[in-house]
Amino acid sequence: MKINRIFALSFFIILSLLLSPFLNSSVQAADTKSASISIPVSTGLIGSDNSAKTFLLDLPSGVNSSTVKTGTFKYSGNNSVVNAITVENGKIKITLKGNAKTETFSVTGKNGRDNFISNPGNSIWRYADGRRWQINDYDERLDTNKSYNANAQDSSTPSVKPPERVVTTKSVPVDPGQATWSKNGVNTVPYSSIIQSSIQLMSLALEGDSGKVSAKNGKFIITYTVPSSHVRPEQVSDNFEKGQWVEGRLYYVLLPYYFTANAKVTTYSYGGLVTFDYGLPDEATLTGAAILEKPSPNPVKFEDKDVPVQINLKGELLAYKDSSNIEEWVFYAKEKGNESTLKTLKDYSKTLTSSKKIDFTIPKSKVKAPSITQEYELSVVVRFKKPVVTKTGTIISLKESYTVKAGVYTTPTPPGGDFPGPTSPPNPPRELKPPIALISAPKTIKAGQEFEASGAGSYDLDGFIKSYYWDTPNAEGELTDRPRGTLWYDKEHLGEQSLALTVLDDDSMAGSTSTEITVIEPVPNASIYAEGTLKQNRKVIIRSYSSSPTHYPLVDSKTKITITAVSGGTNADIKYSGSLNGVPSKDVLFKKPGRYKATIYVENTLGLSASSEVSFDIVPDEKPFAYFTLPGSAYRNPADGNQATISIDDMSYSPDKDIVDRRLWEYRYDSNNNGNFADESWVIFSNENLDRLNLKVRDVGQYLVRLTVFEEFGQPTIDEFVTQDDRQSINSDITQNAIERIFKVKNQAPDVDWSW
Repeated sequence: MKINRIFALSFFIILSLLLSPFLNSSVQAADTKSASISIPVSTGLIGSDNSAKTFLLDLPSGVNSSTVKTGTFKYSGNNSVVNAITVENGKIKITLKGNAKTETFSVTGKNGRDNFISNPGNSIWRYADGRRWQINDYDERLDTNKSYNANAQDSSTPSVKPPERVVTTKSVPVDPGQATWSKNGVNTVPYSSIIQSSIQLMSLALEGDSGKVSAKNGKFIITYTVPSSHVRPEQVSDNFEKGQWVEGRLYYVLLPYYFTANAKVTTYSYGGLVTFDYGLPDEATLTGAAILEKPSPNPVKFEDKDVPVQINLKGELLAYKDSSNIEEWVFYAKEKGNESTLKTLKDYSKTLTSSKKIDFTIPKSKVKAPSITQEYELSVVVRFKKPVVTKTGTIISLKESYTVKAGVYTTPTPPGGDFPGPTSPPNPPRELKPPIALISAPKTIKAGQEFEASGAGSYDLDGFIKSYYWDTPNAEGELTDRPRGTLWYDKEHLGEQSLALTVLDDDSMAGSTSTEITVIEPVPNASIYAEGTLKQNRKVIIRSYSSSPTHYPLVDSKTKITITAVSGGTNADIKYSGSLNGVPSKDVLFKKPGRYKATIYVENTLGLSASSEVSFDIVPDEKPFAYFTLPGSAYRNPADGNQATISIDDMSYSPDKDIVDRRLWEYRYDSNNNGNFADESWVIFSNENLDRLNLKVRDVGQYLVRLTVFEEFGQPTIDEFVTQDDRQSINSDITQNAIERIFKVKNQAPDVDWSW
């Protein structure tokens, strides 16, 4: 029995030793501590390059990479982790797969970050006699320039300036594919994501001149007054007369413009938290953080007022437990290089952690375009009552320092640069950082189509970009030592092409990058729409929005438009003048409602072609609705020749927004008092389109009133294809009960006097 007890005790001890590692695995060791780092929240990232991202996260202040227990890394968030989380070069490295989301939003297309500028103008030439000027003017209807002569209005010979004239010119905008498309001026969107049918031209006010600008048929029509603010010499044509005082000038305007559209893109988002354990130091150590809480976001957009700054400065004692020996916590903060801004806060709590929020202000007078960065120097100090003995000696206080940057910008978009919250204490000497080269260019472009290649997004973390060096094999255009320029590829260089950029910073350090552009066949884009009022007997504009690469334009004479009936109407109900071939648009009228289809064929100078079609519905022209109110009875008035007055208020209307152009008012009198009006004749009492009127009648009895309403088109039409019969009309016999349209005329009762 004793042997069995010894055996059982021995077995229990052995089993406990074997299981002890497992029993303790869920308990954090006393010499370790948990920490977490937030992954910067990023949303709305565009492009396949953002489908996965690698983040290099700074370790929390006071945590050394050698103390991180890599086996404890955990990610919490909505993204998926690609490969393992590791520590590289003193930072936590994590690669995440982006959360994909397809969305549609509004975008603008500009020349990089700027508006496009067009400079169309008119040739104004002085004749040899010095007193006459030839004025060249654009005829929009014929799409050509015409000229006429005008006498000088000044007294000089030769005349110094031409007479004032209102002239018209046209300007063809760049192809939308050349624009840099972006959301809110920040996130660049590839042209392949633009919904072509949503592209619209948007003009701004002329620079330096006044005038009228309209966008028609894919081009701008500008009307302004010459002489304008902008002029340059121009060579007159060979067939213009010769003489001493002949002079050619081109007066022009500067028209800023841009595009708007909708884009359908896949965006990616990132966020989450990385947690891990790390080993604690084995002697008293001060750690903490300086967290910028205001402004948020940082940098912040300037709003013409002082900018509040708030920094949360924290301190924490590690590997020290005797809180009763703590005398005070002291927090220092100031603007870098400005001792007069020093702020000192104290905390006398007997705690192992302490924090203070410190407020500053960036005065609005200090904010200068394009941005300002204010740096703050901060320190946290903990003092002990009695000296603390460590391996390296005794200490009476510990100190940790930090820097924080707060930024304010005035430009439409935040400037490049880093505005961190907490930063590690400075570690001189400064380590030079090479610049980061970035290229912005379309991923896909048609041969012959001009596009902008930009390196303006390149930046230098510790200085500025000094020089740009481009390598653009097989590309046409100018792009040398500038941050951006216009390029294009000819039809002989289809396929994948490369662009390379090297930037040099103010420390003579270089950074390089490259990108690939796929050049595709320069097939034109065929696009056609039905515009105007899509209603029976109204003007509908069948308009082409087709385009082709700049260097391989469309051949106008090859354009062919067809319009056919699908249902409801016939081809005979489609009315237009002239030919549908070789025109950018055509005014069309449809005699009957129904579904119709328009197709377009276009061809460019290379013989490449494209077709498109659009189906649309022509709604019927609805009849008006006739309705009015009147009293049920009225008395004859002896003071008005025994006439009874009936006040009538009309409430007729057009349900499809046409115009009530005429009202015909009639009545019938039940002369034999048999209650039947069918045997009575109609009498017109108003044909003046009145909606409020008085009817005066003398005979006692019943009357029936009728109103006929006649419409006029409320939207543009084509007069040569409509008649008066095409205007809709209706009378109240159809729309209103007869009982509501009958009134009775009565005699007033006689006055009786019993006073004799």
